[in-house]
Amino acid sequence: MTQYAEVIVDVPTMQTNRPYTYKVKKEFENEIDSGMRVVVPFGRGSRLVQGFVMRVFTQNSFEGSLKEITALIDFEPVLNTESLELAKWMARNTFSFAISCLQTMLPGALRAKYQKELVLIDGRELSKEVSAFFNTRKSQFLDEQKVSADLLTKLLDARKKGKVKLNYLVNDRLLPKKVIFVKSILSKEQLEAAKKNLRANAANLKKMLDYLIRHSQEVQQTILEKKLKITAQTLHSAEKRGWIKRFEKVARRNPVENMEIVKTHPRELTVAQKEAVTAINADIDNENAITFLLEGVTGSGKTEVYLQAIAHVLAKKKTALMLVPEISLTPQMVKRVIGRFGTQVALFHSGLSAGERFDEWRRIKEGKASVVVGARSAVFTPLENIGVIIMDEEHESSYKQEKMPRYHARDVAKWRADYHNCPVILGSATPSLESRARAQKGVYRWLKLPQRINNRPLPAVSLIDMRQEAKKTRFPDFSQSLLDAITVRLEKKEQTILMLNRRGYSSFMMCRDCGYVLNCPNCDISLTLHLDTHSMKCHYCGHEEKIPYICPACGSKQIRYYGTGTQKVEKELRQLFPQARILRMDVDTTRRKGAHESILRRFGERKADILLGTQMIAKGLDYPEVTLVGVLNADTALGMADFRASERTFQLLTQVSGRAGRAQKEGKVIIQTYNPNHYALLLAQKQDYEEFFNQEMNIRHRGGYPPYFFTIQVTASALDEGNAAKKIFETYTELKKVLGRNSFILGPTPKAIMRINNRYYYQLIIKYKKEPKLNACLHALLQKSQRDERAGVMITIDKEPLNFI
Repeated sequence: MTQYAEVIVDVPTMQTNRPYTYKVKKEFENEIDSGMRVVVPFGRGSRLVQGFVMRVFTQNSFEGSLKEITALIDFEPVLNTESLELAKWMARNTFSFAISCLQTMLPGALRAKYQKELVLIDGRELSKEVSAFFNTRKSQFLDEQKVSADLLTKLLDARKKGKVKLNYLVNDRLLPKKVIFVKSILSKEQLEAAKKNLRANAANLKKMLDYLIRHSQEVQQTILEKKLKITAQTLHSAEKRGWIKRFEKVARRNPVENMEIVKTHPRELTVAQKEAVTAINADIDNENAITFLLEGVTGSGKTEVYLQAIAHVLAKKKTALMLVPEISLTPQMVKRVIGRFGTQVALFHSGLSAGERFDEWRRIKEGKASVVVGARSAVFTPLENIGVIIMDEEHESSYKQEKMPRYHARDVAKWRADYHNCPVILGSATPSLESRARAQKGVYRWLKLPQRINNRPLPAVSLIDMRQEAKKTRFPDFSQSLLDAITVRLEKKEQTILMLNRRGYSSFMMCRDCGYVLNCPNCDISLTLHLDTHSMKCHYCGHEEKIPYICPACGSKQIRYYGTGTQKVEKELRQLFPQARILRMDVDTTRRKGAHESILRRFGERKADILLGTQMIAKGLDYPEVTLVGVLNADTALGMADFRASERTFQLLTQVSGRAGRAQKEGKVIIQTYNPNHYALLLAQKQDYEEFFNQEMNIRHRGGYPPYFFTIQVTASALDEGNAAKKIFETYTELKKVLGRNSFILGPTPKAIMRINNRYYYQLIIKYKKEPKLNACLHALLQKSQRDERAGVMITIDKEPLNFI
């Protein structure tokens, strides 16, 4: 019986979800397994590509000839059976290619790039082309795309004859971190004797010997140097004298080694919390793949419910997965989980270095971590025997992946829960309308935490009409009410959080003489002024240029800057409150690794009075001294051409309002707006989610939007606008053939920002309830569209998109 393998290949064009069958070489038969990555010949000329083994099987023979697997990249499977099944489901469900799904499940360090090296074994009787290829060298790198098909055939022939050997140099960046350790090789008596023979002025060597006499265990060299305040030269000298030996060891990159963690213990639960924990634990015990919606007002103790559910799972010798929207923005949550469960916790998110992510992934795979806390990508971590999956702030848009595969972490979490027969907990103070509707229908089990811990009241919220305030104040970004409230907090030594969901200094530049607006040369969007870098920046493609002082169109000096960003507000705050200590937290101030945590730690240690930031400060923060929250412009999202604009505004305002008055001191929230009568703002003022849900559902029902209809967004893009438009209209024609009369297509239309990074985008939206032929049609369109990619035309399909702009 011969062994064969089904392989999903990684090719840049004409991808397919169909695996190809390869013959397994005799030398690989006891080594190969499903979930491993391999190198295989593919297509004409047998160029070599990577692939994932989906299945290994034996069979007597195949008709025709099969190509053989060339090399194994992995020594053991990097993906388990669950991951392979999940990839197949994702490819079908998200209109993606299986190879993209498989690669998404691996940390970046494992997405290997490899070079092929041809080594000359026997230079006799080679063809002229092969001899010229090596050009007197013993080895040469091979790039199939840069050599002719004829030369490639002759190189492969030379390899078959044993004249050339092929090596794979895999640059997968997964080398373990190695550190130098120091250990004494003398007895305590010998060290004492060496100390007596030291010169009187050899102070560093004396410190070294004193330490070695007291400590016999090995120690990391850098830690020893820091502890004794000595240099590597001292250690080198000690080694030459035969006192110590230095050696390398593989060390785990620990992402929390510099984090201050305080051990915590289970808290006494409120009646509502007890009911929630009891219900969740019962379904954990019964291994029911049920989805809970835990709806609790801000400060109601949802985190404690999560922690006690995790503790119950661990007691049953199972594992737990906890997802948070952006882990780098919620260090308090991370500290609470680690404080409760210690070294059992692994972190997994994009804020870690590639090495840290790989080490954490390896800990999880080896079963050395029982609890994983992470952002969206953590939903793929290789946890076994999962007992509960938790998704905090389930309404957050960051759970949706915007690139292929366009999955929502909630859907993947529910799939994994079905696989492991365990519950999913979706938690939020402001659930997405889709989740809340499912809870009302009984699809999800609905748990409520209606009150804050210790019955603390929700903060009082004031709406300020900036249409009137703009006539009174010298600073148009601040109402007098907000300025007075900040002053009071500064006098009381209390803290303030201010949110403006727009970074930069000014939104756009305009010439007052001719009306010229400085736009991005690559995108249909104006450039934003950034004073910290003294440049104009595009927030879509990253283009940057100098600030103009003369109008490029008419030469006038009457250039003005309009709109407000966090940089401008910070400058105004420093003028208004010179005594205040101010921290700004936005994308520009948090680019460096650890910057988020550093800013929040300083604020938590009360080294700042005011924290100013974008929406990243709206969630996950719990500071007892914050008694004032100010929203400088509540309208930034309301005017967007998106049916979810009101929902997002309500959620954001409710979340940021919940940062105030979380301890014993009374909280106050001031929301500045030019639309004080908008229902989303009025209900956010009351923090009345139920009434907002009812009103918004009524609007969605009348308009035929989710959750009453399913939606799919199809986008065509090209370097030429005409090609993009032509493709989307062709797609429209194909879709009309399969859609029933109760479904609708919105468009085709150009996207709101039609050109981004010199590509033109056209889209259409499908609204439907039940369309049995639609999935097959869309998968066929995806396959067919690959031929257009050679002409630069691309089709993307996004199921249940969160962004229609």
